[in-house]
Amino acid sequence: MNHILPDYYVSEATWFYLSLLLSLAVFFRFDRIISLRNLDLLLLLSISPGLLFVGDHPLLGNVWLFVGTGLLVIRMSLDCFFQRRPRGEQNLNSFGMAFLCISIFAFLVVRVFTENPAPETIQTVKQADSLLSMQDVTSTQNQKIPEAGPTARLLIAPVVPLSSAVVNGANTPSNSGISLDGSTLAARIMAILAHAFVVVGLIIMGKVHFADVQLGLAMALLYLLLPCTAYDVSKTNHVLPAALLVWAFVAYQKPVMSGIFMGLACGAMFFPVFLLPLWASFYRKNGLKRFAISGSVVGIILLGSLILTSVDRYSFTQQTIGSIDWSVLKFEGGQNIPGFWGAVDSAYRIPVFVGFVLLIACLTIWPRRKNLGHLMSHTTAIIIATLLWYPQQGSVYLLWYLPMLLMVVFRPRLFHQSQKDRDDRNQQETESPTSRFQDSVGIVRHSSH
Repeated sequence: MNHILPDYYVSEATWFYLSLLLSLAVFFRFDRIISLRNLDLLLLLSISPGLLFVGDHPLLGNVWLFVGTGLLVIRMSLDCFFQRRPRGEQNLNSFGMAFLCISIFAFLVVRVFTENPAPETIQTVKQADSLLSMQDVTSTQNQKIPEAGPTARLLIAPVVPLSSAVVNGANTPSNSGISLDGSTLAARIMAILAHAFVVVGLIIMGKVHFADVQLGLAMALLYLLLPCTAYDVSKTNHVLPAALLVWAFVAYQKPVMSGIFMGLACGAMFFPVFLLPLWASFYRKNGLKRFAISGSVVGIILLGSLILTSVDRYSFTQQTIGSIDWSVLKFEGGQNIPGFWGAVDSAYRIPVFVGFVLLIACLTIWPRRKNLGHLMSHTTAIIIATLLWYPQQGSVYLLWYLPMLLMVVFRPRLFHQSQKDRDDRNQQETESPTSRFQDSVGIVRHSSH
């Protein structure tokens, strides 16, 4: 990239200051200082200094992130009580936001190609290569590197041959001055595709379910602007499950499709498993069976991919049960654990984990009939709450929940969606028996009040 942008480098502190100014200029409502939108924006921006402090002042940074994460859990848990959601226009029109989205995404692409990919992403690429050649993947596992689930290697598998072909073409004798690595190139391509998947999903979410493409552009722009996206831009294993969850929301009216995306998300990282009771209570009787069946089929396919890379029963066990870091459930503290819990007695994690389980139970049971707003805020609250007890630098993993958090922040009052859904249901009642599912996931029912 030095041939394109000589001596190009933006430090993390510089990116934070530029992001802060741009975010305030575009999204802060100066005509209405005291508003929910401004509160959410300031809360989002206040998390970023903690990421900067983690490097030079780990204790201060981890405490900062832990407190900020706790405030976000409270905010998401109480989101359903904020009934007044006046439409808040951005300080930039749709064309300006689209231009900024493209420009910032281009800068992030340059950052991906100018820095080394995350070690866990390289490991996932090597496992995907083993999947294509049907070799035993346990030889490529590194117990010191957190391992992603089978979804990541299954989705990255088509990229590996493409990157290998590009590398072989670039490393010809005529181009001997250029040296490329296939695994590195595949990891970079996958990181770009994962972020693009999130951005496109947020735009479609705004256009289809919020009935406002400007809101979709606003969500995508703030996602790209926030410093945490730039800091972890190469960590595909963190972005991929969030991208799949975004598309589960995009397809929430089709339980088969949402079940597929949810199944893939559960296979990418462990935390979406905690969302299954909430989503099951959302679909309830109508659509629950299709949601569960499609997710189960995805699980069977993922297990089949593990069988292809297992030479014996021991290898298969190592890739399933053995790949899970069970130490996170031992509630052990100490300096060997990075993050907030490395300096705190492990006994304090027990009440936090108990509170996390109670939070899942409460958000799953209440309210009995959930709409899209409940599903978004409760899903985000559960994911963020996972970081409070997760010992391995949990509060640092902002990309796990950032896209869903932005959907909650920017979502309007969905009364317009309720009228559209009622009209669609009335039409489908005379055409198809599947209209009962549409009735179960209606956004708002005025008649119930």
